Amino acid sequence: MVTSLLPSTQRALLRRLAVEQSENRVPSLIAGLVRDGETIWVDSRGQVDGAPATTDTQYRVGSITKTFVAVLVMRLRDEGLLDLADPLDRYVPGTSIGQRSIGALLSQSSGLTAEPAGEWWERTPGGSAEELLSSIDDSALRPPPRHGFHYSNVGFGVLGELVARIRGAAWHEVMQREVLDPLGMTRTTLSPVAPHAQGYGVHPWADVLLPEPAEDAGAMAPAGQLWSTFDDMARWARFVGGDTGDVLHPDTVAEMRVPGSVDDGPQWRAGYGLGLQLARHNNRRLAGHTGSMPGFLATVWTDPEDATSAIFMANTTAGVNGALLTDLLDTLGELESRIPKPWQPNPEVDTTLLELTGEWYWGPSPYVLKLLSNGLLDLVPGHGRRGRASRFKPNGDGTWTGLDGYYSGEILRVGRGADGKPTHLNLNTFIFTRTPYDTDAPVPGGVAGWRPAGS
Repeated sequence: MVTSLLPSTQRALLRRLAVEQSENRVPSLIAGLVRDGETIWVDSRGQVDGAPATTDTQYRVGSITKTFVAVLVMRLRDEGLLDLADPLDRYVPGTSIGQRSIGALLSQSSGLTAEPAGEWWERTPGGSAEELLSSIDDSALRPPPRHGFHYSNVGFGVLGELVARIRGAAWHEVMQREVLDPLGMTRTTLSPVAPHAQGYGVHPWADVLLPEPAEDAGAMAPAGQLWSTFDDMARWARFVGGDTGDVLHPDTVAEMRVPGSVDDGPQWRAGYGLGLQLARHNNRRLAGHTGSMPGFLATVWTDPEDATSAIFMANTTAGVNGALLTDLLDTLGELESRIPKPWQPNPEVDTTLLELTGEWYWGPSPYVLKLLSNGLLDLVPGHGRRGRASRFKPNGDGTWTGLDGYYSGEILRVGRGADGKPTHLNLNTFIFTRTPYDTDAPVPGGVAGWRPAGS
């Protein structure tokens, strides 16, 4: 199998994979790691048709399908064909959730039921879009708070139909043309194409297998129909991390990774963006999706900050530990953490910006403004204090726009004196000065000045 890691690291990763497959009695399991756009380790345990699975063996990836549907919706948004605040009724009328927004459906906060009415949809042939939509009546709404996290497979069936109506073609045909082909994902399909794994249920008290069905989910297919391979999922992991080709702008994918709803309280460890599941593990902020369909489990997690991803695919209905991928990421981080690149001066730095750098004060609070090697300004609290931090990109007219944190999207303007020298920073009306409460600066300028206590 592919690897570029030290033998000791390979063994540690393989042992974790082997323990997972053996102790949980998984018919076949493949897992791997991607770093900086390259698969640095992948291996498998168990067999598919009498041989080890390879990176070209298809598995059903279940709800990872939702991430593809979300990308199709975001493409429509970026083209101006819809707005995430638009109500569903504008495009797909006739359901009880017609006034809920497209964004709420994407972020799993629409209050729509998790499963469609009728028989167990994952194990029975699916119906038409008309049948699905007509079943979404008042009984499909869940109790308030309607804006809280509530996972809905139905919602993505509806979003698949939304894509089809706007594009005038089936959602999977649109996906093939707009996503899979441009990214070279030739082994991601709506139905299995050999070589592929058979899905199994493993008896809880005996070492025997039950073949699971692989029905066509019909209108519910956008919730979990796709089959794929490790190699294709590695490409998709890179996409989620920002290597988007021409399919979406990286800023749009970054928007998809922003939490839209969380499912476990104020200090969240898991949540949902716009079609992407989110998780926090140690110092990592992960984005991707889990997947489960009869006979199959799969997960893709990407850490965009570290440009590292972990993937697993298995042909079992249940049993793979959710900690498998985070354990693999931890092992990589412990045994082969990154070696920093050598620092070297930037030959292209704009030295006229040096006059903006250094210490500034927001009232009595110190901040430091740094010039980064990529031409961005970085405003951070000074002296190890906590506070609001943001990076800013130049707008070409002397102003700067915040990229992240509290000041994301806000405008930074540089105030200058008669001699053209910077005197203060105006950050969306908040004034930063070179000394605490500079009496000559606007708001709160003209204060009485510092004095001893009691005077």
